[in-house]
Amino acid sequence: MENTILSARQLNLYYGENHALKDICIQIPEHQITALIGPSGCGKSTCIKTINRMNDLIDNCRITGRILIDDEDIYDPRTDVTLLRKRAG
Repeated sequence: MENTILSARQLNLYYGENHALKDICIQIPEHQITALIGPSGCGKSTCIKTINRMNDLIDNCRITGRILIDDEDIYDPRTDVTLLRKRAG
């Protein structure tokens, strides 16, 4: 695959007991158009909110796994969330 700009590995997201995203693994290559498609309620928006760390604002939200942008873990405590949102957007 070309140079990977974003990858998710074994990504899981829980809203309390609700397991909303289950073992998401994806690699998105640089300079490629990528679409998330699926029926209503399948987790497309939740996945995008997770990449932008918008779920940080939701109580009872727990995330496991890793999301890397340019090989940097976006959930590393040292990540500047404002800069991340500029890059990921």
